[in-house]
Amino acid sequence: MSSTRRDFLKKAAGTTLAALAANVHAAGSDEIRVGIIGCGNRGTGAVDNCLSAAENVKLIAMGDAFEDRLQRSYGILEKKHAKRMDVPKDRQFVGLDAYKKVLECDINYVILATPPGFRPLHLRAAVDAGKHIFTEKPVAVDCAGIRIVFDAYKDSLKKGLGIAAGTQRRHQTSYIETMKRIHDGAIGKITAARCYWNSRGVWPPKPRQASWGDLEYQMRNWYYYCWLCGDHIVEQHVHNLDVINWALQSHPIRAVGMGGRQTRVGKEFGEIFDHFAVDYEYPGGIHVLSMCRHAPNCENNVSEAVVGSKGNCHFATRKGHVIDGETTFLFPRQKDNLPYVQEHTDLIRSIRAGKPINELKNVAESTLTAIIGRMSAYTGKAVTWDFALEKSKLDLMPPKLDWNMKLTVQPVPIPGKTPLI
Repeated sequence: MSSTRRDFLKKAAGTTLAALAANVHAAGSDEIRVGIIGCGNRGTGAVDNCLSAAENVKLIAMGDAFEDRLQRSYGILEKKHAKRMDVPKDRQFVGLDAYKKVLECDINYVILATPPGFRPLHLRAAVDAGKHIFTEKPVAVDCAGIRIVFDAYKDSLKKGLGIAAGTQRRHQTSYIETMKRIHDGAIGKITAARCYWNSRGVWPPKPRQASWGDLEYQMRNWYYYCWLCGDHIVEQHVHNLDVINWALQSHPIRAVGMGGRQTRVGKEFGEIFDHFAVDYEYPGGIHVLSMCRHAPNCENNVSEAVVGSKGNCHFATRKGHVIDGETTFLFPRQKDNLPYVQEHTDLIRSIRAGKPINELKNVAESTLTAIIGRMSAYTGKAVTWDFALEKSKLDLMPPKLDWNMKLTVQPVPIPGKTPLI
């Protein structure tokens, strides 16, 4: 099997409006017929959240590159949602082209939860197929991919598609209520901000099995390879950067970053860094400190803060979301999973109301925010938004994917030596 996003984009233009119209609405009903592309832990969780989000929602198609991942996901979901599942063997698809087969099914709502490197290809295909979309974040790992996403966004608007993203803070009551107050002037004019995802890190690499080729090994350890993950600043810290973009109602114009790796030693960790620090410049001369780190036995912090001319806002403190200054406000810390369900509830409600929400531009901008920070840290160069979006030739996706292909581990980037592409 093989797949290239370049070949796919040439074929995608042939999608007909008739096929689109057939897929946008559930013929004569409000039934949401779900397909999942990417059946790992997050994909399984997203389906669970979706099936819990509203009535008359059913899972009818599943696709993953690996049979064992699909069957594990099916078993978990079947135990909890048996009455909401109708996924016979002929709608369980395995392989690099499984996404195409899911999209060919009679679904009207697709969940995209593969490793992020595949997201531009799958978003483009889902929009061309006329499906409403829940996409996990981030939506790209490089500049070539983000351009595909922005083009898909423009077409999704023309086709009236609903798209929600896995930036669940935008569906979390505490963030929504606090952000309303910021935008209503509770802290005055924003002058600076900062955000963090400093933690011990993620799961360790899986040992290579004798039957795994290079592609399977890297896909099963996707977090450690930039072409699949985008590094943790893109895959994980994008949540915090999204909050900052939301607060400032803008995106950065320039990034200067630094980073490296001290705790990740060995080729099994791919080429990704374990720490980043980025100074983002936003319009109006506003600067934002961004920091993310993966290392055990260190001070942890996953939060955001905004400084204003009349006060400050601290998100995700131990107490909750806090505004102090001329105005005071506290939204107590929440300890539940509601935002992960609410993002599906909001999307489904909007589809049924005939006014589908579309969050793809927001998550694409937050993704590119993270990408330019990584590019600057990898190279040691300042990176502007316009350069990344319009001029950069950075394309991390291998030109053709095949289970028998040879993939080498890329060298760890060295600031000042790694070129800015």
